[in-house]
Amino acid sequence: MTSPIASARALTRTYGTGETAVRALDGVDVDFERGRLTATMGPSGSGKSTLMHCMAGLDRPTSGTVVVDGQEVSAMSERRLTKLRRDRLGFVFQAFNLVPTLTALENITLPADIARRPVDKDHLDAVVRAVGLTDRLHHKPSELSGGQQQRVACARALVTRPAVVFADEPTGNLDSASAREVLTFLRRSVDDLGQSVVMVTHDPTAASYADRVLFLADGRIVDELLDPTPDAVLERLGALSRADADARTARHAAASSALPPATTAAAQVR
Repeated sequence: MTSPIASARALTRTYGTGETAVRALDGVDVDFERGRLTATMGPSGSGKSTLMHCMAGLDRPTSGTVVVDGQEVSAMSERRLTKLRRDRLGFVFQAFNLVPTLTALENITLPADIARRPVDKDHLDAVVRAVGLTDRLHHKPSELSGGQQQRVACARALVTRPAVVFADEPTGNLDSASAREVLTFLRRSVDDLGQSVVMVTHDPTAASYADRVLFLADGRIVDELLDPTPDAVLERLGALSRADADARTARHAAASSALPPATTAAAQVR
């Protein structure tokens, strides 16, 4: 069995202090498989984006360990972390983050140009073919559709041969046709290029492109689904939402029963 491309153990992330503290991650243990596409889902505030940000070195955990490609990210200095993000990690976000004055090709090769590293021409050609933009390389972002711009962003994330690509709601700003283009490319990057991808999404259709879906609630991984379909993802999300609603109702009832009985004269006023 191959080692995971990324893993976390006893991972916690707390924002704030005292009574106002929010525990976004609550002791997460997780492995992300090498050469696979993993989607993470959950209700708003479940911790899915926080988990990805901690795994990618964009946020520091409060406690626990994160290991990516054999390196303990959670113990790195900021300088080493910057180098790891530049050299070994790829990022795709909801916003395309393209430089408007550069062509598609120049945007794709930008990470290598900034690092002053030569671009592997064969790999670049393979990525460009996979992304399906061979005839659009000399167009600027304003001359591309939303789906084409996001595919440029995906190609930029892959051109440096990262150990893993982290994609945070990569289709969130796209129409259904453009979203399908991007998801097909991410799927092909795994199947044809051997890439490892971790994707946060709220969309059951997007999640169905993954090999495995992780479901989070209240900062913990509560379920997973292998070989997902949109209907199966929807069913799990529905069950998760119902369980969350039941838990909130139970907490509210417990809090109400803990209140002292009203004994003042004012409390008796109808």
